[in-house]
Amino acid sequence: MKKRMQWLWRTVLGLILLTPTLSLAAGGGGAPMVIVADTRKLDGILAWWGNLYNESHMQFAILTIIIIPITGVIFGILADIVMGWIGIDLKSRELAED
Repeated sequence: MKKRMQWLWRTVLGLILLTPTLSLAAGGGGAPMVIVADTRKLDGILAWWGNLYNESHMQFAILTIIIIPITGVIFGILADIVMGWIGIDLKSRELAED
């Protein structure tokens, strides 16, 4: 059983290591692919966002990582306010089974 597991791991590791070589051989040299956002018909903040993506993927990623938690906090606060208005109290820990 131990020999079979070793053979399996060696096979998987070999496939992982050889996959880039196989893909380069199939493509004829691995031509670089350019991924850009089409910003021709955009304006305002959408155009800025698309141009940021086209100019620097790193800045786009960092800004996205910063914006997502901030948006989550804002939506959470708004949901808490709305639930308070409709009578749902999540601040007390009283159980309904009493």
